[in-house]
Amino acid sequence: MGRRKNIKKLTDAEVVALAKEDIQYFGELYYRYFDQIFKFAFKRLGGDEAVAGDVTQQTFMKAMANLHKYEDRGFLFSSWLYRIAQNEVNMYFRKSKKEASIPVDENRLKDVANEANIDIYMSENEQQLLIDILNEIDEEDKDLIEIRFFQELSFKEIAVIYNISEANAKMRTYRILEKIGKKWSK
Repeated sequence: MGRRKNIKKLTDAEVVALAKEDIQYFGELYYRYFDQIFKFAFKRLGGDEAVAGDVTQQTFMKAMANLHKYEDRGFLFSSWLYRIAQNEVNMYFRKSKKEASIPVDENRLKDVANEANIDIYMSENEQQLLIDILNEIDEEDKDLIEIRFFQELSFKEIAVIYNISEANAKMRTYRILEKIGKKWSK
C-alpha cells in the first residue's frame, strides 16, 4: 500500500521512466488513464461497451508493448494513449466495415455550429440537419471534429494524436468547420 501511495505522487514522466525499467510500474499508468481511454472509445464506438472494453484493452497492450518507443516531447502521456486508442477505433471500423458516427451532445453541437458560423439558436430540425452534415463528412474530418468538440481535447492533444503541429491541428479544424458552414448554407 505504501508503494502505491508514493507512486501516486510521481508525474507521468517519472512513472514512464520507471515503467521502462520495470514494466510492473505500467500498472500505475493504466490505473491513471483507463477511465479516460475507455470513455473515449465508448463514445467513438457509439456506446458499445463490449467493443470499447476490447479497444481499451488493445490500446493499453500496445502502449505497454511500445513503451520503450515513447519519448516525452512536452506532450501529455495521455495524448500518446489517445493516439493509440484512435488508431484502434479506426482499425475496428475498417475491420468490421461499420461506419463511425458522432455521438451528439446538444451543447457541443452548438459549439460546432457557432465555430462554423451557423446560427446558434437552432430548431430540432436544424440540429438534425447539422448532425446529418457531420455524418456526411469524411471519416478523418469527422474524427477531428469529434475529438475537438465532443471529446473536448485541446489543439495540442489533437496535434499529438495526428502527429502534426498544433498550428496545423487548428488550421485543419477550421477548414473542416468552413466546409460544414458551406454545406449548411446550401
